Formats: sequence, structure tokens, C-alpha cells
Amino acid sequence: MVGTIGRITEEELETRKEKGYNSSDYIGKTGIEYLFEEYLKGKDGTKQIDMSVEGTTTEEYVTQDAIQGSDIILTIDANLQKVTEQALANNIQKINSGGFSKRYETNSGAAIVMNVKTGEVLSMASYPDFNPQDFVGGISSENWNKYNTSDTPLMNKTIQTSYAPGSIFKMVTAIAGLESGVINTKETINDTGVYPKYTNPKCWIYTDYHRGHGRLNVSGAIQHSCNYFFYETADRMGIDTLAKYAKYFGLGVKTGIELPNEISGTLASKETKQNLYNEQWYAGETLSAAIGQSYNSFSLVQIAKYISMLANGGNSIHPSIVQKIINSDGTEVSNTEIQKYVNEKLGIENINSEDISISQDNLNAILQGMESVTDDQGGTAYSIFKNFNISVGGKTGSAETSTGKVNAWFVGFAPFEDPQIAVVVFVENGGHGYYTAEAVKEIIEQYFGMNIEQIQEDTSIIPYTESFR
Repeated sequence: MVGTIGRITEEELETRKEKGYNSSDYIGKTGIEYLFEEYLKGKDGTKQIDMSVEGTTTEEYVTQDAIQGSDIILTIDANLQKVTEQALANNIQKINSGGFSKRYETNSGAAIVMNVKTGEVLSMASYPDFNPQDFVGGISSENWNKYNTSDTPLMNKTIQTSYAPGSIFKMVTAIAGLESGVINTKETINDTGVYPKYTNPKCWIYTDYHRGHGRLNVSGAIQHSCNYFFYETADRMGIDTLAKYAKYFGLGVKTGIELPNEISGTLASKETKQNLYNEQWYAGETLSAAIGQSYNSFSLVQIAKYISMLANGGNSIHPSIVQKIINSDGTEVSNTEIQKYVNEKLGIENINSEDISISQDNLNAILQGMESVTDDQGGTAYSIFKNFNISVGGKTGSAETSTGKVNAWFVGFAPFEDPQIAVVVFVENGGHGYYTAEAVKEIIEQYFGMNIEQIQEDTSIIPYTESFR
């Protein structure tokens, strides 16, 4: 007797038990069914058959009843999941066709939606994806070759790959600078376009328009994504302080989400460079780290945790895709037991990051800058969110790669006044961060019931039960 996987209500769970059948809701490429096999598979029963000397069955009876496996209730919202997948695919196709003005060749991306207060993952999408039906009974050579491409459709890009964050990292730099006291919320820094130290790095606006942003405070620096401001902030505080706050937000560390093959990524720090190259850190390198480049490379689930913590007041959360596990006798497995089980199965050690209490005033200054990104005319995503009915805090990011391509990010949370969800969309070689903001907007519309064409779950599909051996 096997358990079920899916996001169902308590009432539906009771109905299924009364009817005596189980159904597994398809959850994509998470592999969660293999991780929790010990809970799902239950225990076999025993039937004894008595036979006469002639070989005739004289009696059959059960000597030990089978025990049904536990039911795993996921945090995934089925309709939001479908919209997230569609919004991501549509966004990539629009970028590919030049629908945002300039065409970028891309066929890869990912997206994730998280409850900012609990860390529950409400949807997660990876593009391109695959049809799980192709694996039933053994996959053909043709399909196997189709899936083994450079776009890695068999990989869950929300947890199994990491990318340089680019400008979406700047809120970490801002928090670190404010909390360490090297800047304050009222101070302005004059961006002249070219930073006058080390290798004289340029602000992006100088590269594009041969001028600087002028004087900006920390909120304005986030709104306009001013590199110069964060160069100066980083130079004042140094890499150790920056890495300390980045680690507190869960960057460069496995989250411990209940999924196999999660990677930790890398966090720019003295230790990272020493471990990778056996070389010392130079002060000028901190400038690149401060704008999300250098050795910084994070997974989408880490980014979603980081944005959620910004939105929820700086409180640490644990990303999760398992809402609860209910045993066949109706008892519920404790969260502590689930996490212990997951950590042991995945070999995750508890990371003791420093417990940090972040000033609400400092956080408010950061959030104000993120609101300006979408709500003020000078914001880098204003053209996407103007006249939008839901207030959104956001940040664009365009991260350069070693191959010369530019990956596109948009991170956001909504509603701004009382945040409920964080949304992260990433497109490989997407060109500009604000391109991906359109997908975030569509996802937010679905979550808050603004999507006129509601996508309904297909209830005509015959339920099925997966067996685990």
C-alpha cells in the first residue's frame, strides 16, 4: 500500500481514505517521491494459504494486515504552478523573438514563488522541461537524445544550478553597509560615472550614456541600480562584512529544502578564493562582489529565501515543499522529524550563521528603493508595473557571464504594504532584467486572482498510484 503526493485538503484526504484509493498529483522534476520512499511505501501484509495434500486450497486468511503508506501534502499550488510555467515559457519565447525591442537568443530559465512568512514554495518551474510520460516503460533513444541537450531539460534549475545574481544582490550590500554603519539612510554619494580607485570601474549609466547618476541615497541607489554607490559602500566596509550578511540571508548555503541534488553555490569571500585558487583576497575585488559578480553564484531557491527575508522584516525562514506528512493512522509527522530525516538523507549539516537583528529603519530604506523600482518613473521596471493594481517591491538584475552573455533576473514581492509572496524569475542570456519583470507580473496576477482566464486543474485525468520497491 503506497501513500500519495500532492496538495490536497484535509476533507479530500478523508474522502480518498473512505473510498480506499490513492492518487498522486504530478509534481514535475522534484524527485521528492524517491526522497520520501520510506514514508510512502507502507508495509506489505501477509496472506496465508492452506492446501490439502492433493494441492487443493482449503483456506485463505490474512495473518498480517498491510499498512498504507503516509500521505505527503505539498505546498505547491496547482493553478499557480501552471501559470508560472506558462509565464516563464512565454517570457523566454518573447525575448527570443525580439518582443522587448532587442532580441537575445535564449532557451533556458527558471522561476520560483515563495511564501515570505513561512518559506513554503508555492510554485517552481524550470525551462525547458520534459514529459514524464516518456519515461514510463523505458525511454526511447530518440527522446533520451532530445533531452540531453545543452539546455538541460532534465535538470531542475531552481535548485540544481547556480548563477551570478548581478544587481539583485545590491540589497545585501545596502543592508551590510547600513548595519555596519559605513553609510546611513540619509547620506548621499555622488556618482560621477567612473569610480576613482583600483581599476576605475564604471557605473552602467556611464557605459550607456557617458554620465553619472549624481547624488543618491541608499533608496535611490537601489531604484536606479547605481553601481558607483555600491562600489563606495563596499570599499568602506570590506569583504568580510559583506559576506557575513550575505550568509545570513542564506546565500551560498544549501537551504535544506526537501529535494535531492540541491547545490550550495558559492559566496564571494576570502575563504572562497583561498579554497578555489589558494590566493589571497584583494580589496578591489570587493567592488565586483558588491554588485553581484565575482565568485557570487546562487540558486533560485536561495534567492527566493533572501527576498522573502527582506520582505518579512529580516526573519530567517526555511524553504520547504512539504506542507505535512500524515500517517495512515491519522497522526501527523512533526516538522522536526521531517527535517531530521531530510538532513540525514541528503547529508545536510546545520549551518550556524550568526544570528543578526536588522534595524527596521534600515530595512524600510531598502524596501522603499525596491518599491521605487516598480512605482516611480525613474525605476528600472516602471514601464512594466505602471498602473498595476498590486503594489510591488522589486529589483532588476543583468549579470554578465564569462562567455559575454548577460543573464536576466527580476525579483519581487507583493503586496508591498503586507508582503505575502516573493517571486524570482531568471532567464539565461535574457539581456535585461526588466524583460523578466513581465513574467513576475503575470505570476502575481494569478496569485491575487487578477488573472481573468483562470486555469482549472484537469479533473478528467484518471488518478493513479505509484508503487515503490
